[in-house]
Amino acid sequence: MSKHILQQEWENMIFGRSGRSQWWKKKKADYDKRGVKVLQVAGDGQPFHRLKAERSEDEVFYLVHLTMLLKQEDEMFLEELIFPFKVKLDGDKIISHEMMSSPIQENAAVDNIDYSIGPEEYLREGKRSFSYDRRKAVQYAERWWNDYNPDYHKFDVDCTNYISQCLHAGGAAMWGEPNRSKGWWYNGTNWSYSWSVANAMRWYLSGAHQGLTAIEKEHATDLMPGDVICYDFEGDGKWNHTTIVVAKDGNGEPLVNAHTENSRHRYWKYEDSTAWTPDIQYKFFHIGG
Repeated sequence: MSKHILQQEWENMIFGRSGRSQWWKKKKADYDKRGVKVLQVAGDGQPFHRLKAERSEDEVFYLVHLTMLLKQEDEMFLEELIFPFKVKLDGDKIISHEMMSSPIQENAAVDNIDYSIGPEEYLREGKRSFSYDRRKAVQYAERWWNDYNPDYHKFDVDCTNYISQCLHAGGAAMWGEPNRSKGWWYNGTNWSYSWSVANAMRWYLSGAHQGLTAIEKEHATDLMPGDVICYDFEGDGKWNHTTIVVAKDGNGEPLVNAHTENSRHRYWKYEDSTAWTPDIQYKFFHIGG
């Protein structure tokens, strides 16, 4: 199948009558509500895996990198998103084509995490401040938003691991090793739950008084680049996603980067995500004192 035909297929899936066209309608409505104009949309699909489904059929897995040039008031910026697709072929004939759901929400299969971990696990004695370089944290977030630093372990659900790397690049201090339920740390072969699991990071940031610390804010607009947002999509007390603020839009609202469903300069509310529900809860953390 030619790349041109493949592009026609995924463009129809995202913007056309089938597949996820509802996603684009919702996305466009959100832009209109925020006063954002879409100046240009570009995309590129790159296969990353091919396997034999049946004797005459192949399955091709590929990623679409979608880039949107946006304008809000007098400011212009790019938003970038990665979408995974799977197409089943019989020769050059398309049998089926679907957009796959990214595992944006962490689950207990990752290192058998106990989601009952709460703030009591992170009580501190004393207080130790640290110098946080927000510029370096954001630079790291921009460099690795759609790539994986080989110096760190890569998780299938990588969102909180990526955020921890950004915070560490900004100078956040590790401590608590070797107890995985204590502190916030990474040593190359092991790591704390708070380093890699969204639920644990949310509780860590609420209770930490040394090493990496944060102050909870009431509103998203109170945050600065380098700060962190935690997400509980179902509103059931199990926090399952983490993002880092990298910029503000023309209304002073955060734009965030994230891994797993790799995103750059995405509007912080995540209302365009398939994981979003009306019961979603957010926590806003200003990193440092």
